[in-house]
Amino acid sequence: MAEKGTMAEKKEIAGGFPGSSKGTSSPAPSSSASSNPSKERTAPGKIAVVLVRGLADVTTSIKDTLLLLRLTRKNKCIVVADTKVARGMLKKVKDYVTWGTISEETFNELLLKRGQEYKGPLTDRKEKYSYKTLDIRGKRYKPYFTLNPPRKGFGRKGIKIPFHVGGALGDRKEKMNDLIIRML
Repeated sequence: MAEKGTMAEKKEIAGGFPGSSKGTSSPAPSSSASSNPSKERTAPGKIAVVLVRGLADVTTSIKDTLLLLRLTRKNKCIVVADTKVARGMLKKVKDYVTWGTISEETFNELLLKRGQEYKGPLTDRKEKYSYKTLDIRGKRYKPYFTLNPPRKGFGRKGIKIPFHVGGALGDRKEKMNDLIIRML
């Protein structure tokens, strides 16, 4: 039973992009039951995630997690809220993606240069399914970005080695801004 709740949370967070019209909605925190009320009131940061390796010979559970994150091709990028569920999904696919926090300026430049306007319907004909979009400044954008390979490459040791050792995979922290600028 606990596994179903986890999958539902994964599905919600995968579509819960910053500024999205159909993102996750959480109830207002109660004033007496929370242990750290200041943490719940602050908006989470933004994490950019880029698929570095291809999907050939990938296990089914990792491929499903990548599909929930909408990372289906190399050099695709998504921006998710920095939550516990998103961090868990990133930990699971750490051998295939690189991620890090991005600044507001980098996000705006990414949206300006690589954002594709979404012109389709918001729901299907029977209003059974809704399509996730980014609503920013009155426009709707697709929730992913297709990037170029980075100028000067990912790292000196290649795409199969973690970032902290000199490769390309895993958490880049604030250095993600530099990678995204090189990929625009």
